[in-house]
Amino acid sequence: MAARPLNVNVGVLGHIDSGKTALARALSTTGSTAAFDRAPQSRARGITLDLGFSCLRTALPPQLGPGPGELQFTLVDCPGHASLIRTIIGGAQIIDLMMLVIDVTKGMQTQSAECLVIGQIACQKMVVVLNKIDLLPEGKRQSAIEKMTKKMQKTLENTKFCGCPIVAVAAKPGGPEAPESENPLGVSELIEVLKSQAYLPSRDPSGHFLMAVDHCFSIKGQGTVMTGTILSGSVSLGDSVEIPALKVTKKVKSMQMFHTPVTYAMQGDRVGICVTQFDPKLLERGLICTPDSLHTIHAAIISLKKIQYFRGTLQTKAKFHITVGHETVMGRVMFFSPAPADFNEEIQENVFDFEKDYLYQEQYLSKDSVSSEENKENDQAGEVQLPKQQWALLEFEKPVTCPKLCLVIGSKLDTDIHANTCRLAFHGVLLQGMEDKNYTETFLPKLKVYKLKHKEGQVERVMDDYSVIGRSLFKKETNIQIFVGLKVKLSTGEDGIIDGGFGQSGKFKIRIPDGLKPDTKMLLTVASKKKSKGGKGDVTKEDESSKNDSAQPVTISLSFKRYVFDTQKKMIQS
Repeated sequence: MAARPLNVNVGVLGHIDSGKTALARALSTTGSTAAFDRAPQSRARGITLDLGFSCLRTALPPQLGPGPGELQFTLVDCPGHASLIRTIIGGAQIIDLMMLVIDVTKGMQTQSAECLVIGQIACQKMVVVLNKIDLLPEGKRQSAIEKMTKKMQKTLENTKFCGCPIVAVAAKPGGPEAPESENPLGVSELIEVLKSQAYLPSRDPSGHFLMAVDHCFSIKGQGTVMTGTILSGSVSLGDSVEIPALKVTKKVKSMQMFHTPVTYAMQGDRVGICVTQFDPKLLERGLICTPDSLHTIHAAIISLKKIQYFRGTLQTKAKFHITVGHETVMGRVMFFSPAPADFNEEIQENVFDFEKDYLYQEQYLSKDSVSSEENKENDQAGEVQLPKQQWALLEFEKPVTCPKLCLVIGSKLDTDIHANTCRLAFHGVLLQGMEDKNYTETFLPKLKVYKLKHKEGQVERVMDDYSVIGRSLFKKETNIQIFVGLKVKLSTGEDGIIDGGFGQSGKFKIRIPDGLKPDTKMLLTVASKKKSKGGKGDVTKEDESSKNDSAQPVTISLSFKRYVFDTQKKMIQS
């Protein structure tokens, strides 16, 4: 039996009408059942609507191992239309190498930029393909290509793809209507560049089998075929596989890889799996796996990073389109960070520590989210302090089925597709899913996210050397009893403890364990004498004395933490 070819998945991404499908066709030696816009809807609309798959087989390049062997590039042709970005994100999660296809006459366009963002999140290597060079006048062609190459190099300067190869081609000279006899330009050079960029992707056949299914159809007399890419583990003939979204388990009857029957396939392989007695209409796209290995979740904790090209802030309580695995659902977010003292602490990757305290944030902290006033202060003091890691609680509008540690992308897909703006807002890793429908009662109380609360009042008068009466800290109707025992600080430096209410108007008594400083006592005595001097009927004098009094009142500050998910709403002071 011939040795298995080394398979590398190559994504073909770019703006609509940049010639991606023509390029995939020009490169391919074999098409799958889902290649080159075969779907009737794609043909009718003249655009790619779904992921297309084909393959290019070539000799193994020297950097990938000695001796004879075959390298198989599985080409994943992604749609370019803005409305199909969910499909593009799904395609990006199964690729090892990306080709960003640019129409040389137009340069970077909105969806080219979004594809570049997705590539930076999901992919290690990229090749830029400047397509449609046949549309440039021959005399000016070379200089136009050089100009666009320089432009693209500048665009990629601050990305992880800085310095990546840029190749000029004409995948279909003369356009879609040109005769098939027209030979593509630059494709053999592109194949050499792809071979030079190919690397040994990490493939692990152990662990649970998980496959992203992108097409499902029936073959008369055979059964139902599910085609897709294996994300983890391996599968053999006769294995049982589960369709978790439908809670259905089926036996693998036969398998093919690009029309070749196989008995085994592993992580990274593109495969068609045939099962019997299953209606293909029930599964358009989704996941299949080892039985009972995937879980359906209602909420999740993710570690995340904001996408730098997204304009605007990421607000807590805002709704985003959340793409998890191959599903996109609406979800609400709540952002939180380490406690300020731990901002610089190194965080263990892909692990969430439920023992630690976290600080609630009204929005994701980034340089542009810090107010201009804070910026002015920080500019004088130095760099803005931002945490090394931030997290979000995602609450889904409908449950999703996904593996742990999968990629999560948050987008604003309801943004006008004609606006020249990036709709991808953040990306992250799913650290903890919540399977219980009642997670708000059973799970969230374990999550120690707190808000800092701060209240200010004033000292009204001195009772004796060790106690004062305060006001303006609580409303008249507040139950002061729940605050008894909490520590407060006077603006003159003394530490106090709330001892109880005083009268009916929200005033309260503060005990000063170390006693009042003589200066404080004098300040408060002078202030209360001024007050009492203004007789009851003398309004103007009282107004004047209160003005003097308010010029330098002794303030009381009360600070405490309250945990967001604590059902008892306890107040905690360090």
